[in-house]
Amino acid sequence: MSESAPRLADHDLAALVDEWLDWSAAGEVIGVTPAKVRTMVRDHQLASAVPAPGQPPMVPALFLDEDGLPVKGLPGLLTLLHDNGFDDRECIAWIFLDADLPGRPIDALRENRGREVRRRAQALAL
Repeated sequence: MSESAPRLADHDLAALVDEWLDWSAAGEVIGVTPAKVRTMVRDHQLASAVPAPGQPPMVPALFLDEDGLPVKGLPGLLTLLHDNGFDDRECIAWIFLDADLPGRPIDALRENRGREVRRRAQALAL
């Protein structure tokens, strides 16, 4: 195992993700209560993590589109990553890292290039 590659769980999420929304703010954008945001996180429609010590769980703002909905393809991708044993923190790190795609997976999702992202996520299981 290479010591140069940090584990996904060890990445500094605050450095990877520029803008975060706490569950109340995410709920305002989506038009639901913070409790519904928590349910959406539990059901893998969204992912949430504590970006820095002392902060509450938050959702990356880029997970929501202009209409206040989860970005197209995100719920399916989150389910696929969870099925591969990822937790929310690892999902967020993977989605915001620039690896094989031209750009980060979150950018590909937002540009409706989710097929490439799903193929890469499926390859993780191999």
